[in-house]
Order: sequence, then structure tokens, then C-alpha cells
Amino acid sequence: MARSGAARSRQGTGEGREPRGAEARAPRSAASLDGIIHERMRLGIVSALAVSEKLGFVELKRLVKATDGNLSVHARRLEEAGYIACEKSFAGRVPRTEYRLTDAGRRALERYLDHMEALIRATRER
Repeated sequence: MARSGAARSRQGTGEGREPRGAEARAPRSAASLDGIIHERMRLGIVSALAVSEKLGFVELKRLVKATDGNLSVHARRLEEAGYIACEKSFAGRVPRTEYRLTDAGRRALERYLDHMEALIRATRER
């Protein structure tokens, strides 16, 4: 019998089977980490915003050591996911872009950190 694309993509991931041993104690596998936050640059952006009320583009770029284009692409991805909000304004004639972490972004970061902690615990128990 032919498998659907979704079934084929889950093959080999362990999805759909009961976990065993230390794997059973971990809430989810590493493969189920939030891919939006898990990417290094986006994790840096979300982490920086988690400890600041808001950050300007230039300051955030300096903190995460990104180029203008790289920061813009990753910030847009986080904004599309609803994890950060972007406000554009002008200070005189100078454009100003500020970012802040949304409530959904804060919850997603908390879930991500909880998941990572559980994976670390499960790995150390082996």
C-alpha cells in the first residue's frame, strides 16, 4: 500500500510510536523543537528581546552580531510567526525600527526552554 506524503515524512522520526526508556521521560524529541526559535539567529533575537522591553534595529543587530539583511530576514520570520512586533517611526527624518517580544513570543520561548531542559535531563539520565 502506498503511503501518503505525511506518513513518508514521519517515517524514521519515531513519530506515532510509544517512546521507550529515557526517551519516555523526555516530553518530545529534539526533532519537535520549535524550528522558528531554534535557529541560532532567531534564538538570539528572541533572547535579547526577552530581557529588554524593546530594542532598536541597530542595537539588536549589534547584540546578535548580524548584518542588516540577515537581521531583517530573521526578524520578519519571527514577526510572521507572531513572536515579535515591529514598530517603524521617524526621529526627525531618520527612520527608526524597534522590536519587542509579544506575549505569544514569550510563551514560545518558555516552551522552547522547557523542552531543551527536558532534553538535557533525559540525555544526562542515560
